[in-house]
Amino acid sequence: MTAPQKPAAAAESAPAWGALQLLPSWVPIRSLARRHRRRIKDHLLSLSERDRYLRFGYPASDEQITRYAMGLDFERDEVLGIFNRRLQLVAMAHLAYAPQPQRQGKPAMAEFGVSVLDKARGRGFGARLFERAALHARNRGIETLFIHALSENAPMLKIARKAGATVERDGSESEAWLRLPPDTVASHVGEAIERHMAELDFQFKRHIRVLGDIIDGVAEVKSQFDDAGNKAAKQ
Repeated sequence: MTAPQKPAAAAESAPAWGALQLLPSWVPIRSLARRHRRRIKDHLLSLSERDRYLRFGYPASDEQITRYAMGLDFERDEVLGIFNRRLQLVAMAHLAYAPQPQRQGKPAMAEFGVSVLDKARGRGFGARLFERAALHARNRGIETLFIHALSENAPMLKIARKAGATVERDGSESEAWLRLPPDTVASHVGEAIERHMAELDFQFKRHIRVLGDIIDGVAEVKSQFDDAGNKAAKQ
């Protein structure tokens, strides 16, 4: 997926960075890799017909979603995810970079797309993923973050406007452009800390889940022994 190039004049008129602010509560966002393809596919297949339409701009079928998930380029792009306590991927974002960014008078761009399961709505996950994606793009020299969405996708366009992006509507479709500031030592340190903390959070949830499975297994075995003992006592 390659973001189209915005005319230089329009990009220059985009508002300066500054509207993106940290949300009150921290949300662990993990970078996803090839080994997460199945989780990504399962997440997207869990989207309702309406959500699939808003995410991809068309009513994507199971086959089309599977092809999309299997075709993600993790070497080029950045894929970010939010996991719940059961390690289910409840929200994810795809930050697609152009294969060869052009800087001949035009800023290089990255395109942002996001999806959130219905049960995880209302927690600011979409906005948080947008902020994290913007930080990632900024630290890689990207000057403009681009969003292409259906005009009826109000939540996505609201996130863009709140971040300070310029939104242009053309009938049923809209485009948003957010100008990013140059990277700094602080921005790189901030991203590194976010990445490290998210990994620790994921591993903690994984260990808790394993411990829970062990406890459930012990309880089940104990229950079976108790049942066997009760039957023997009645004989």
